[in-house]
Amino acid sequence: MDKQLLRKQILAARSAMDRQQVTAKSERIIARLTELKIYQDAEIIMAYLDFRNEVSTASLVKQALKQGKRVTVPVVNRQERSMTPSLLERYPEDLIEGAYGILEPCQVKPLAPEELDLVVVPGVAFDERGNRMGYGGGYYDRFLPRLRAGAVTIALAYELQLVADLSPFMGPYDQPVQYILTEKRLIKCK
Repeated sequence: MDKQLLRKQILAARSAMDRQQVTAKSERIIARLTELKIYQDAEIIMAYLDFRNEVSTASLVKQALKQGKRVTVPVVNRQERSMTPSLLERYPEDLIEGAYGILEPCQVKPLAPEELDLVVVPGVAFDERGNRMGYGGGYYDRFLPRLRAGAVTIALAYELQLVADLSPFMGPYDQPVQYILTEKRLIKCK
């Protein structure tokens, strides 16, 4: 199987989930995330804003803001193929539709990637080694190397997004994550 076919199959399986399944599994994943020490110790987090049946991060953003954490969300620059973490103060009031139809802050308040403690990473498919297949734009692969050494990366995914081995599809610039959290388990990646 090639990379594009695998991406297409996983996206089709994720798209086939109904709203109820997405909500129930997302709530379970976010509840488990907020119980983790890596989340509780983080003062500044970056969370993706979900679209197309990704694990929903709305409750995570709301809870983190309520707890007094500084929350950033990615703002995409399509020309430079880069991302900037932007502080978010009110959810969802401070958001508008941005690149690729994904919500972004209406007013960008940039924060240096080196300031982030925890980055919640999206993706299409993952393996237990932390290998990640994204949507093909390479935004996170260019962004993650800019984090400070102690920052933690965690992918939120449904079990159906886990595959045995993505290493044949990984290139020299692909960035793995340290943890993967699904509705059933937490994987500390090798």
